[in-house]
Amino acid sequence: MKVLELENINTYYGDSHVIQGLSLYVEKGEAVSILGRNGVGKTTALRSIVGLTPPRSGHIKIFGKDSTGWPPHKVVAQGIAYIPAERHIFPGLSVEENLKLAKRASAEEDVWNIPQVYQYFPQLAERRKQDGATLSGGEQQMLAVGRGLMGNPEIMLLDEPSQGLSPILVNTVVDIVKNLCDKHEIALLLVEQNFRVPLKLASRHYLMDVKGKIKRILTTQEWLEDEEVVKKHLTV
Repeated sequence: MKVLELENINTYYGDSHVIQGLSLYVEKGEAVSILGRNGVGKTTALRSIVGLTPPRSGHIKIFGKDSTGWPPHKVVAQGIAYIPAERHIFPGLSVEENLKLAKRASAEEDVWNIPQVYQYFPQLAERRKQDGATLSGGEQQMLAVGRGLMGNPEIMLLDEPSQGLSPILVNTVVDIVKNLCDKHEIALLLVEQNFRVPLKLASRHYLMDVKGKIKRILTTQEWLEDEEVVKKHLTV
């Protein structure tokens, strides 16, 4: 079952045609990555999905519903969590207050709450009263993911989770995200340049070229059989 689908979307910043005819999909419980160099349109694809930079043409479907042009709050209400690379932690608010602000009511019994988030991120529990903006980069990334979970998502859009983090912290965050996605069947669409992250998290990969053009789609198994394919794509 396709929980997220983009059909030939075209997205602009002003007169600049940033994404030209992008199509992709994510199935229920599946982890998919978009790989590409800076400036090819990876982040814009995520912003298009969540309604921050809506496409001018084409279609976006969430659980089969055409969500093209919906405002962000309506998209999020469908069960989408967007964790941007900038993390957008609210300064002046504690870790716990940042989490509380993101809570979304759900009809499901097994909903995310603050104690559950603290189980995955015990560092946040230790700093629950600390200003979220004063956390380390790794802790802010954990808070951003935890805040996304408070919306009880079925789909997570994760943008450059390794940005600004040490290799050890990257591994920690990746392990936690993989664990929670596998356990809770959260579908994941990941944007990342550090190829080790999608290699560990995702089962299928879209290689994006300029203007959002998909150059190739490959499975993790195909990637492992020819690792140079992705390395060349990211370094050309």
